[in-house]
Amino acid sequence: MSSRAARLLATSLILAVVATASGGTESVEEFVRRHWRGPLAPQGPAPARFSLLEASLRPESCGTCHPAQYADWRTSWHAAATGPGVMGQLVEMFESDPTSALGCLGCHAPLSEQSPLIRSTGRLAANPAFDPALHREGLPCAGCHVRGHQRFGPPRRDGSLASAGAPEALPHGGVTRTPAFLSAAFCRGCHQFAEDAPTLNGKPLENTYREWEASRFAREGVQCQDCHMPDRRHLWRGIHDVDMVRSGLSIDVAAPRSRAGAGDNVDVGLTVRSVRVGHAFPTYVTPKVVLRAELVDATGAVIEGSREERVIAREIALDLSREISDTRLLPGQSATLRYRRKLPAAGISARLSVVVYPDAFYTGFYEVLLRQGAGRGAAQIREALEATRRSPFEVFRRVVPLSRGPS
Repeated sequence: MSSRAARLLATSLILAVVATASGGTESVEEFVRRHWRGPLAPQGPAPARFSLLEASLRPESCGTCHPAQYADWRTSWHAAATGPGVMGQLVEMFESDPTSALGCLGCHAPLSEQSPLIRSTGRLAANPAFDPALHREGLPCAGCHVRGHQRFGPPRRDGSLASAGAPEALPHGGVTRTPAFLSAAFCRGCHQFAEDAPTLNGKPLENTYREWEASRFAREGVQCQDCHMPDRRHLWRGIHDVDMVRSGLSIDVAAPRSRAGAGDNVDVGLTVRSVRVGHAFPTYVTPKVVLRAELVDATGAVIEGSREERVIAREIALDLSREISDTRLLPGQSATLRYRRKLPAAGISARLSVVVYPDAFYTGFYEVLLRQGAGRGAAQIREALEATRRSPFEVFRRVVPLSRGPS
């Protein structure tokens, strides 16, 4: 069986049925809808036989028996989902617009126990189950794996769903295994804004699942987890990770076959193609990718005024009111920067690079927010702003000699 056929078969099995704790079956879609019905209900009292460790929802408790997964999670953006940029905004928002603040927590900190407020009889009230220690844990282990103190997880690596023994004899009652954890649909709730969400130029701000659904990757059975959780690692690497970005692209340079002389025209091309990215590149409205070309002299100094750039991004206004441009690459698409210049002297080269700004939108947004007044969240917003300024990185650089003479 070919690898493609095997993947399609695996996908058909994933989208078939899921064994439930009661012994019945339900589709992946049914499980996902039930599992992510929001807002998530409080866990309630733990079973009487649970130890304090088993009853805990804190990630470090899960790490006691799952150290590898916990170590990965701690380095991930899921763990950082309630970082200073989010929390700095929520400080004031919980007072000025608590409903919107709770909406943010729905993805950034989804457990009921992570929210200081809860809806009660149609009104917002203090949450009696609130755990301040969980409030800053982002998307914790329990956010995906625990409902009503019952544990859920993927099939065993051999595909089996069977329990290792009687639930009452296993830590925290064992685990209900379901292929839903291997399906892209499991990620949809946070990585696809709802159909009734506001749109800009006909597209929601977060449209990743639909982009994937329309791609060849969906048709070939490549799920989100295949790229973002390889070997079931809890890393979720994405646009902030240089190796992850490089793995999804092919980058080519078209350069002159012979050296030119001073005053001659030269033509260089830099092409980026999305070859292994299962959605638009980049998928969200916050990153920006820049194709850059500039002339440098024999010492590597940039020739003033020689820089040209092409931007790959979905750029929107800082107040989210309009889409300025959308030059992102869908799977298989490419972008080329054609660089045509007259050489000013001998010993000149072209320096070509591809630079990723993972937090481009946030840099501008936080700057404006601080100027306008971030209130009690200002210190956290300043911390987040500095982090965005440190986040750009190069995924490609090449120096191409262009002229005769020293270079």
